[in-house]
Amino acid sequence: MITAGVDMGAKTIKVVILKNGKVIAKSIILGGFDQRAAAEKAFADTLTQSKLSRNDIEHITVTGMGKKEIYMHPPISADKELTEVTAAAKGAHFLFPSVRTVIDVGAEEGRAIRVDAAGKVIDFAVNEKCAAGAGSFTEAMGRALEVPVEQLGDLSLQSQQAVAMNAQCAVFAESEVVSLIHAKTPKSDIARAVHDAIASRIISMARRIGIEKDIALIGGLTKNKGFVKSLQQGLESNLLLPDDPEFVAAIGSALIAAE
Repeated sequence: MITAGVDMGAKTIKVVILKNGKVIAKSIILGGFDQRAAAEKAFADTLTQSKLSRNDIEHITVTGMGKKEIYMHPPISADKELTEVTAAAKGAHFLFPSVRTVIDVGAEEGRAIRVDAAGKVIDFAVNEKCAAGAGSFTEAMGRALEVPVEQLGDLSLQSQQAVAMNAQCAVFAESEVVSLIHAKTPKSDIARAVHDAIASRIISMARRIGIEKDIALIGGLTKNKGFVKSLQQGLESNLLLPDDPEFVAAIGSALIAAE
């Protein structure tokens, strides 16, 4: 069976095509102002990669904040929609059957999901009201430090001492970063403080549902080594890290489409 999963994220759109449970094509693209057009381009890219046509795809499932943009709308015409929690849990369990807690941190949201041995959702918590628990926080702090966000994680790994960041709001945290800069605090220590602050908020959220090992980290922020280190230290546990963390929800969607 050939199915596709589309994750209409806040910042990027991810498309995966599965054939008999194996990924044969994937594409990621910035959503921009016209998410539907971006999704169509990403979907066309995966069709080109797989040398398939739209008619070869038996079922398409969509998830993500912008899922209504393509649900039942041609030319993609996704025939089922999922919550982000269900898609993330399904994809993470497929990649890591031993997983019991899934932490998903994207551009605008962070979520923690507890699953059973079959990968079904037991409980979840979502941080959707504050940027301080999501990837956009690192972008704001990178601007304050005048460091490209892609370099922020590696910079934090050079830190020699922990620096407390007390602000719980992204707006106030930016002011705190400026104050640390004026106090001649090394940028590496500030970068570490930023990642420690995000990790602390995510761990606090995860504890509301109960943290059970094994723990998988997915979502775009998984590529940030500084955040991964802060989260592992805060949890006092190693994390399961997928090779393509931003595609996990799309994979979960494609798997459910096959069902």
